Amino acid sequence: MFDGLIMFGQSIARFSGPETIAYALLASLVGVVMGALPGLTATMSLALVTTLTLKLPPSQALLILICTYVGSIYGGSRSAILLNIPGTPASAASCLDGYALARQGMAGRAMGIATTGSVMGTLIGMFFLATLTPVLGGLALKFGAYEFFWLALFGVIIAGTLTGDDPLKGWIAGIAGLFIATIGQEPQYGYERFAFGVRDLAGGIQLVPALVGAFGFAELLTAMRQRQAPVKISAFDTVIPKVRDVLQYWRTILRSGLIGTGVGIVPGVGEDVAAWSSYAAAKRASKEKEKFGKGSIEGLMAAETGDNACVPGAVIPVLTLAIPGSAPAAVLMAAMIIHGVKPGPLIMVENPEFVYDVVTMMLFATIGILIFGLVLTKALVQVLRVPQHLITPIVFVLCAVGSFAIAGRLFDVYVMLAFGLIGFFLRHHGYPMAPLVLGIVLGDLLEKNLRRALILSDGDLTPFFTRPIAGTVAALIFTTIAWKLWTLYGRRPRPGAAA
Repeated sequence: MFDGLIMFGQSIARFSGPETIAYALLASLVGVVMGALPGLTATMSLALVTTLTLKLPPSQALLILICTYVGSIYGGSRSAILLNIPGTPASAASCLDGYALARQGMAGRAMGIATTGSVMGTLIGMFFLATLTPVLGGLALKFGAYEFFWLALFGVIIAGTLTGDDPLKGWIAGIAGLFIATIGQEPQYGYERFAFGVRDLAGGIQLVPALVGAFGFAELLTAMRQRQAPVKISAFDTVIPKVRDVLQYWRTILRSGLIGTGVGIVPGVGEDVAAWSSYAAAKRASKEKEKFGKGSIEGLMAAETGDNACVPGAVIPVLTLAIPGSAPAAVLMAAMIIHGVKPGPLIMVENPEFVYDVVTMMLFATIGILIFGLVLTKALVQVLRVPQHLITPIVFVLCAVGSFAIAGRLFDVYVMLAFGLIGFFLRHHGYPMAPLVLGIVLGDLLEKNLRRALILSDGDLTPFFTRPIAGTVAALIFTTIAWKLWTLYGRRPRPGAAA
């Protein structure tokens, strides 16, 4: 614990230069703006910004990405409160009470509550990021190929189960992602798989162009398909939060922070689930249930605390297991790998100070959203007036240029366009994107550990089920699948049965 405090202090000292602070504030501002604009999700923001940080030193690049991540999740509350349109999926729960408060002439107070909840949620998540990561890192050192195989599969299954309305569609999307990860040369012998004689395909599908397409170009196509309603921003009062609101709902803040962090640790679930889970828990425990959905300060506080606490929580499995806790965290993990950082069980052995660097980056991002949330609110909400037809071509150019910049290949632009069309089609038919992306990210981990495990066991499948941790995770996977299938089909009345 004492060593951790020393490394945390050293990290703050390293990141306290004027240039670094300027990067942090600018990235937080960019995140808030992109999060506030409907259609520009946190995942899309990270994917675009990743392509702009390739030439920067790793520490500065990751600082910019983490500040953008935190700022985007927070920024979604601006449009949720003022327009009843969530800037990001994570802010959907904030629409229920935030917009109701705005219609009652308390938009400023609602944005102050959202800012307070976001800051407190991030701080709670940061505490567990600093304390749980070393513990889980030590536990992860006991994992072998068998355990990592099941963990990768567990991430895809859970993401498919908890995102979207139909778990079957989520599982199909996740399996499709695992299949996409196998395109290209086989890692051990270099045998080409599913390349069909195309030389560029033999190198595999690069993660960043695929993510930019699935979350960037697909979002643009979806936004273009929907007509943008005229923007009417109501006048609002002061955004400075009242101390009474914070003290009165301290239990809600603590509960939502714990829920958000816990949801973030679960692979592939994401900030939207954290927000809704925190909102539901606050409603169950509240003495003013009748106000929820009609302008509840407590409900808005719970939603904003939960989704922002999920951000540090989602980074915990990235650092300890190399398994992202959400779709934006998957992009962040890809950026870490691009910049030479190797997340996983050995990080606490090879690079323990990096964990506290990440905590420091989160702290700077929190300071950034606090400043912009309270000082620049009136200026930032004017961004919501920018017409969609001006934003769309700019974002498309960023998608194309960013995809090309990764490796300087025109093929990656084609990959981005193809995944954009695939993502648009899947969204239109109700398939969630998070399991697809998680499948692409975890496919390599799953395949390598499956091969390694089979080599170690000489083809014997028994150790996959007899080793304690591996058997436990396998049981969780099969139980989850069986429970969901029974929920979907086992409870349905048979044709002709009596009502």
